[in-house]
Amino acid sequence: MTTWKTPQLKKLARAFLSLKTEEELLNFLRDLCTLDELEEFGARWEIAQMLAKGDSYRSIAQKTKVSTTTVTRIALWLEHGEGGYEAALAKVKKK
Repeated sequence: MTTWKTPQLKKLARAFLSLKTEEELLNFLRDLCTLDELEEFGARWEIAQMLAKGDSYRSIAQKTKVSTTTVTRIALWLEHGEGGYEAALAKVKKK
């Protein structure tokens, strides 16, 4: 894949942006994803928040019941990704 920002993914992003309430978004996510996928997304977000607070990889792995490899992967994206985690963390922190 030459770019991960495919036309299909851009359409999905616009669909997310069109939803106005938490309930609308939750309903869309449930229709879009399996329960396992939703659990994984929720865990990744929780891990990103814990990393941003400075929690240790080991304590995060223990609290979230994921491997330290998973925590490390999320930490790498947090530090060297596209800035999505950082943007979301900053916006959530303001609220």
